Amino acid sequence: MVTALTQTEAWRIAAAVADPEVPVLTIEDLGVLRAVELHGDAVRVDITPTYSGCPAMDAIRDDVILALTAAGYPEVDVRLVLSPAWTTDWMSDAGKRKLTEYGIAPPSGRAAVGQGPIRLALSVRCPRCGSLDTREVSRFGSTSCKALYECRACLEPFDHFKVH
Repeated sequence: MVTALTQTEAWRIAAAVADPEVPVLTIEDLGVLRAVELHGDAVRVDITPTYSGCPAMDAIRDDVILALTAAGYPEVDVRLVLSPAWTTDWMSDAGKRKLTEYGIAPPSGRAAVGQGPIRLALSVRCPRCGSLDTREVSRFGSTSCKALYECRACLEPFDHFKVH
């Protein structure tokens, strides 16, 4: 029989899976991991993509299945949950710090989903030198959830994780 302790362990194992696009983040840091439940000997994991067409979700699903089966869970089902839609509000503070240390500006502010006017970011802090003298070069960076910015102070390009 499965105990509460093994459900906690299953969460810990799934939570440690790295995001394939930003490997310094775990899926827990990113807020993509939504639920881990045990049903007998089966583990069901719910994940929510950062974008509905996010190409990393297949890799994340496979990595979660591999991690849990390697830990001895015989049956693992990973479900893609689209509602409610993912928001950068779900990112952990630790994840945002990891982004900065990795050279990606974390999202700033809160998502305005269904809450009236959309807030505009007036500036994005450079994760390398800390300057606010930056400009958006391209709305899309290395992945669709990031924008490409340039720092006018240190002249370095950097990704900015968009508020979503």
